[in-house]
Amino acid sequence: MIARFKDLCIDAADPARLGAFWARVLDGSVVDTGDGDTRVDAGPDGAGPESIWVNRVPEPRTVKTRVHLELRLAGDDPAALLAAGGRVVREPDDEIEWWVLADPDGNEFCAFAARPDTSPGPMELVVDTVEPQRLAQWWAGVLGGEVEMTGWDAASLVGGAGFPWDEWVFNPVPERKTVKNRMHWDVDLTDPDPTGLIRAGATLLREPDDAISWWVLADPEGNEFCAFAPRPTQ
Repeated sequence: MIARFKDLCIDAADPARLGAFWARVLDGSVVDTGDGDTRVDAGPDGAGPESIWVNRVPEPRTVKTRVHLELRLAGDDPAALLAAGGRVVREPDDEIEWWVLADPDGNEFCAFAARPDTSPGPMELVVDTVEPQRLAQWWAGVLGGEVEMTGWDAASLVGGAGFPWDEWVFNPVPERKTVKNRMHWDVDLTDPDPTGLIRAGATLLREPDDAISWWVLADPEGNEFCAFAPRPTQ
């Protein structure tokens, strides 16, 4: 294991508005970080297992969302999320049994109706990729866990260190990534620097500087992620 999954980040034109929406999704609370960004802490009193950082960016969303969440609804339909500012992109039909929704910034995500054996909230993180098994195996080498193949040629990483949801799904698509992802993830390193990640095949995009205290890297298919050094122990 080279790192642990830390949290998600979403680029946004209006972090306060988007943070309020995702707080509704996660049944959580919005924290003003004081620099124009927001953080969503999941669960009552921020007691959930995950956080989403919402970061202000100047550029608008222009292409299909390549990284998205899949979540279980609290009821039979997404009415509560629509009331919070979401919109329907596609309804269940003969091909799919879930809703494809978009948040107020246009980021798509999938929502499944409630079931007696599940709890509402995110259940999977999905990444579009041209080589699902290869990328899933790469991240298994980073976080640990097991890779499982599905019937539609997707690969799922289960049991990765720090991963807060049921599965990390790598979904097959024909097109390669061309622009920066609007959603990315952070990891906590087990070593003081990302040398192990780079040796494994990650690309270093930016080193810590006067503005940031972490490394920005990309995985073998160009998906950006941030890597944080271990926190000092007392």
